Order: sequence, then structure tokens, then C-alpha cells
Amino acid sequence: MLRDRYVAHLVRHPDGLAKACFPDHLTAGAIVVSPDADAVLLNHHRKADAWLAFGGHLEPGDPSLAAGARRELVEESGLASFDFDTEPLSLDEHTVEFCSDRGTVHHLDVRFLATAEPDATHATSEESLDVRWWPVEALPATFDDMYVLIDAAVARVRSRQSFSMPGGGSRRAPAE
Repeated sequence: MLRDRYVAHLVRHPDGLAKACFPDHLTAGAIVVSPDADAVLLNHHRKADAWLAFGGHLEPGDPSLAAGARRELVEESGLASFDFDTEPLSLDEHTVEFCSDRGTVHHLDVRFLATAEPDATHATSEESLDVRWWPVEALPATFDDMYVLIDAAVARVRSRQSFSMPGGGSRRAPAE
């Protein structure tokens, strides 16, 4: 189980959240979905040359993985207005060739869900070539794992919609 891999890594490496922990370290990010779950905000990552969700390395001032993911989201997307779910959406381990001059790195990524209106102001950061909204049914070419993560984010937003009650109220969805 991937969760067990993360826990074992952190037990073995007190610095397991830091980029300096080589070759594996935890990272945090967010997938941004429109409230109607019809669109996803992605960035064309400069180094990866691929459309990806927002995220990256934790910094010493980040008090939690969720705080690090939120900070990365703001830095990379320019979004100022969004809802952020502090319950992790998914875990994803992937190799990164460009992260370290020491060789291949394994990012043990914790992804969170954010929702934002597609007309919310966003911006391209130095780390990106572009930031834009994509219709869920017309996503750009990216890594296969990214589609799985996007599907999980869209499914969570849609499941919350199904628990909305008439008249604008809502009830809490059952625990996943």
C-alpha cells in the first residue's frame, strides 16, 4: 500500500519532507476543478514540458502538507480566490529526472483538491509556460497518472454535488 511506503519513508528519514532528502521526499500539490466539475485548471510546467496540476517541494515554513500544497497552488497559479479541501485527495509516487543534479528523484506526492470559478483571475508563474482551464472532456496530452488524479478530483466534486439538498442547503457526504 502506498500510504505504508510514505509512513516507512518518514520513519526512516526525519528529513523526508525536505527536497534535500535524496532520492525520495514528500511533495504536495493541488488539483483545481471548477465547482460544476466541468473544467480543470492546469499549468504547462516549464521543466517537465507537460500539462500538470500545481505542486512542488515543501518549504521549512510550511506547517503541514496541506499548507505547502496551498502555497504552491497560489505561487504557481496566481489564484487568489478558491476553496481548498485539507483532506488529501490522493497519493502518487513518480520519478522526476530534472529535480536534482544527483540523479533520479522519487516524489512521494500528496494531492489535495481545490475548487475555483473558471473566471477567477489566474496567472502564469516563472515555473510555467502557460496556465489555463481545460474542459474535462478535452484535456491536453499529459502523463497517464495525471488523468487518474484528475478523474479522482472530478469524482470528489461531483459526489459532493450529489449530496446537495434542494433549497441551497447541503449535507455532509459519507466518509470515503
